Amino acid sequence: MKLFLKKLLPSNFIDILKKLINRLDNQSLPLFASKGFLSSVYFAFFNSKFHREHQAVLKGRLEYAKSLDIIDQTSVLLRRNTHRLEKGLIMQPRRDIFAEAYIDETVACYDKCLTSASLCEDELKWAYDVLIKFFAVTSGSNVIDKAHSKFKSLAHKQNISSDESLPYRHEDRVQSNISAEQLHKLFKQRRSVRWYQDKQVDIKLIEKAVELASLAPSACNRQPFKFHVITNLDKATEVAKVAMGTAGFSDNIPALIAIVGDLSAYPKEQDRHVIYIDGGLVAMQLMLAFETLGLSTCPINWPDIEKFEKKISKKLNLEYHQRTIMLMAVGHGDPDGLIPFSQKKSPSLLIKEVH
Repeated sequence: MKLFLKKLLPSNFIDILKKLINRLDNQSLPLFASKGFLSSVYFAFFNSKFHREHQAVLKGRLEYAKSLDIIDQTSVLLRRNTHRLEKGLIMQPRRDIFAEAYIDETVACYDKCLTSASLCEDELKWAYDVLIKFFAVTSGSNVIDKAHSKFKSLAHKQNISSDESLPYRHEDRVQSNISAEQLHKLFKQRRSVRWYQDKQVDIKLIEKAVELASLAPSACNRQPFKFHVITNLDKATEVAKVAMGTAGFSDNIPALIAIVGDLSAYPKEQDRHVIYIDGGLVAMQLMLAFETLGLSTCPINWPDIEKFEKKISKKLNLEYHQRTIMLMAVGHGDPDGLIPFSQKKSPSLLIKEVH
């Protein structure tokens, strides 16, 4: 039957069919793009490209709900609400009463965190210090007074508060004394390097770079990402080949880092893109950190294509709500390896003044 159809149909039938479908798709776009509802209909019935994101967001919300009861090494809710309290403490002028909408929730979460055997001690200490300060500067509210009573009744793991975890003055920041010219040199030094020496990457250097990168800003200080590190050349090559854009140099990657976003950090779908924003911020800081440690990097684009998502999720053993943001090659740059010049746009092309 297949042979009969092959003889009956033109040899380029598949190509003709694809072109026809593409033409119909392009012609229908003005209609489906005209209304939000019609756009949803289009992606529900005629285009499945967003199906993984939809499911990943919902699974992330389910995992977030679980995290409220089962506290592991970190608590997303405690981190978020502690940071919200910090922002209230630094307001100018600071209100006498604030955080009534979430202080009960924060203390209840802190209480659960006290019973966790694996929660990061620094995270718990940060929350304790900020809560102590918050209750010291707010009063006159039944909601806050009730929460304060609950907080005082808890069996805290520390009884002495310190200022080191509290907001501090702008002029008390660590001063780097790095000039704009020096920073410019570091930025120019950091290039996308694709050719590396046949030399093992020390995991201690990766840990140091991650420590530096972790200082990058993150929405509500959630830090919704992890670094999946591969220092085995064969495994690094295997994973790198899954990505598009690595043809020709994937066999030359001594270490590979997959920056993976975690959608379980959010209770609502409105924040689904924050993993990419925060992941991008920490990735840039990570690359610069590697440069200062004598290592070169190359960020590898990760397009949202279903068959590749399945492959890398399996190779990295990811949960469905964990999404790869990008891959990053790391290694000791080959002194003779070439680097693209990559002319950059001028400020006049990048800046658009708003009046």
